[in-house]
Amino acid sequence: MSGGIGSARRESSDGAVSGSIPSQRTASDAYRVSDDQLHAARKVVAENSSGSEDLRELLDMLGLISSSPDLPPPVSR
Repeated sequence: MSGGIGSARRESSDGAVSGSIPSQRTASDAYRVSDDQLHAARKVVAENSSGSEDLRELLDMLGLISSSPDLPPPVSR
């Protein structure tokens, strides 16, 4: 069995298959990002917004800030 494009499995010369398949992400993992990813996303949005209201609206739509000061943003660390 040989590894195809994008395959994590590899066949050695003796026929043994090695490699690991990453575990499946859960629904809760989809909203978890690192601090660096969150900072980078906010920075890109800020650099490409046309003004402060546009920035607030875009960050809110992307879940990078909360629409209510009492609630955490949908995208969390």
